[in-house]
Amino acid sequence: MWDRPGLLNATADALYAVAAFAALAGAAVLLARLPAFELREVKIGGALNHVTRGEIEGVVQRELRGNFFTLDLVVARAAFERLPWVRHVNVRRHWPAGLAVALEEHVPLARWGGTALVNTHGEVFQAAYDPQLPAFIGPEGTAREIAIQYVYFSRSLRGIGETPVEVQLTPRRAWQVKLESGTTLALGRESIEARLTRFVEAHPRTLGRLGRRIEYVDLRYANGFAVRIPELRHEKPEPGRGPRTGKRPGAGA
Repeated sequence: MWDRPGLLNATADALYAVAAFAALAGAAVLLARLPAFELREVKIGGALNHVTRGEIEGVVQRELRGNFFTLDLVVARAAFERLPWVRHVNVRRHWPAGLAVALEEHVPLARWGGTALVNTHGEVFQAAYDPQLPAFIGPEGTAREIAIQYVYFSRSLRGIGETPVEVQLTPRRAWQVKLESGTTLALGRESIEARLTRFVEAHPRTLGRLGRRIEYVDLRYANGFAVRIPELRHEKPEPGRGPRTGKRPGAGA
């Protein structure tokens, strides 16, 4: 090796390069630890209605470790996402000693199972919320499907002045909708949009004219629907006329 000048020069150049890299790395580490780069400012953005200043300060004090260069952005984002009302977080460094955090909150749409909430994306989350909300009832994993149908039901029923307060999807995938007026609509498992459309179109010239409290409407008939009116249980039929009855379709049809 000693009698090969070319190899000696290449080895020397490599050692110089390693030494230079080590020196630069050491300088970078020292520079990163300078007080000038300590995290001094956390800017919070987003339309916040539920996340409190105290919750944000708690995350900053407990979870954010390091300076502008050493702070782990993945850990920081996960810390903010653990707040009950936070749905999504975007975190980026803000030169020279700051952190910019954009928070997206859940927008509550309904209650789920009596203990949780459903947001407008059909996602279930846990948070405290007092105002009135409709209730979604269904098997695990069906919250998004129910949310989509709820929007359709609400839009369709608005034309007759009704509002859904409870939407239920049974384990057999039959749909029921309870209205603010107290009426329950049984839509069954098939053609639920067509059945609801037929009901809404017929309502002004049928149930809308009765002036009675409607307890239950079974829409699972091919060409009509059956109605349960509590008041009629105590009324006697007119002479020569019996109460109207209809053949009930198979349950959940």
